[in-house]
Formats: sequence, C-alpha cells, structure tokens
Amino acid sequence: MKAIRMSVPGGPEVLEYVDVEDPTPAAGQVLVKVEAAGINFADVYARRGRGTFPSIVGQEGAGVVEALGPDVTAFKVGDRVAYNGAPGAYAEKQVVPVARLLPVPAGLSTKLAAAVLLQGMTAHYLATTTYALGPNDTCLVHAAAGGVGLLLTQIAKSRGARVIGTVSSADKEAAAREAGADEVINYETTDFVEVVKSLTNGRGVDVIYDSVGKTTMLKGLDAIRPLGTMALYGSASGEPDPIDTTVLNAKGCLYLTRANLGVYTSTRETLLQRSGDVFGWVESGALKVRVFAEYPLAEASKAHAALEQRETIGKLILVP
Repeated sequence: MKAIRMSVPGGPEVLEYVDVEDPTPAAGQVLVKVEAAGINFADVYARRGRGTFPSIVGQEGAGVVEALGPDVTAFKVGDRVAYNGAPGAYAEKQVVPVARLLPVPAGLSTKLAAAVLLQGMTAHYLATTTYALGPNDTCLVHAAAGGVGLLLTQIAKSRGARVIGTVSSADKEAAAREAGADEVINYETTDFVEVVKSLTNGRGVDVIYDSVGKTTMLKGLDAIRPLGTMALYGSASGEPDPIDTTVLNAKGCLYLTRANLGVYTSTRETLLQRSGDVFGWVESGALKVRVFAEYPLAEASKAHAALEQRETIGKLILVP
C-alpha cells in the first residue's frame, strides 16, 4: 500500500510518499481501508520533532472496516468507522485499536467524519468542560477561522456565550463572523488586548481559548478578568515562555491549563459522549464543518506547507 512516512524531523519536505507492507490486525484491532485522513497541527508538531522516526504520519481518519483481528465482535467487515489517536492515518490502510474506533452515523460521509472528529471533540471539551460556557460568559477564541476555531465559535454561540475571535486576514474575519463570532480582531494589525478591554468595558473576558501559544499566551493574560481562565491547547507559533506563577496571582488569581484531547477522551465513555455529540450536531446541521481543501495522499507535504503558512480556513483532509 501507499503511505506517508517521516524518517527524520524537519519541514514538509521530509514527508515521503512510499510503498509499505499492508498491516495485519492483531487481537483487539481492525484493519480500516482509509477513505480520508484528517490533517492537524499535531501532525506538524510530530513532523518537526515530537514524533517517532521513522513512522507513518497522522492520527485521525475514517473509512471502511476491511478485516478483523482475533476476537473482535464490536465491529464487522463493511462498517463505516472513524477514529483519532491512532498513529498511521496517512495511508491507504491502517490498523486501529477497537478502543479508539467509532461508528460513522448514516447521515455523515467518511470524509466529513474525518474532517470533524478531532477538532470537533477538541472544541467540545474546551467549551463544555475546560471552561463550561454559559449565557453570561464572554470568550476570546484565537485563530477563530482555523479548524477548531470555527467549530468552537459555533459551539460557544449555541451555549449562549459572547464570542470575540482573532484572525490574521480579511478572508478569515469573514469566515469567523459567518461562524457566529460577535466581534473579530485582526491581531496582525491591532493590539487584541486593547480591543478586548474596550469591548468588555475594561473587565476582560472570562476565558481565552489559545491554540497559538508563544506569540499570544503571555500577552493574553492581560485580557482576562480576575479569576478567569487561560486554556492553552496548542502552540502553532511555538511553545510559550515559562511562566512564574506569581504572575497569575498579580493579574487576578487566574487559572491556567494546558489541555489535550487525549486526556479529555481517555475513557471509552468520554470518547463516545464527545464524539456522539459532535457527530449528532453535524448530522442535524447544527454544527457546520468547513473543509478548505482535499489533497491526494501523495501531496501531504503540500498540505502541511499550506497549514503552516496560515493559508487555510477550516479543515484540510488527505484522500488516498
């Protein structure tokens, strides 16, 4: 089969389109014929050096069950399934643990399932658990036109919150407003802290959801109300500088968390609950998924370059 392998850390150019042996499912696993793989910043982080080398790239995908490992009874050949947290998704076939496998509802295509699962569940835990938004809350969503940002904005609005989004271009501003953002700030041309303070009468927001990291997090502490929350869940611009906890005290006894989807879906129960909500919202039309582009599997490096260069709005997927 064909797959995308990384043998050394580096830029998009290290992604190799190669022939590898078809995998065979072991006990507790199934073999999935991949119909779409989600492209996420986690894949970029892995490629830059956090991953295992050599390895097949990707953590998220969807397709059809092609074979079952010994004693697997929860799924059958021909089932449409989706998954995240399963290494090796940038491939024509992938072995996936049953514990990470989810049925795709009849009203969703496998492409749409692969496009929304990881980012949708991320938006879900941020808005419902990390800081559970309500009608009296105001949140700041950085990268509001990104894959998570567009979904998070919609979920926040469905919970009655006021959403202030940040973006880096006029096209992205339009996308964030279409998703429901009440106010949108271009942080390339404007000091987002000053605007946030103005929009909140000097109070600050209740929570900042930050996937950008180094260029935004520490500065953002000045845009949060006393006893508010900074939820860092990504580091697209690099990891933030270390923080002295006395700073959190001085700025109003703030709460700071570094969140990740693995912990928030660490049990089968939470995985089913979050994915069930997300798939249900998409199936009903309550949650809109914006797929910016589909790339052939062979063009994974091109897709990574577009993501890193901030050329995209919404989600990117690979199609074997």
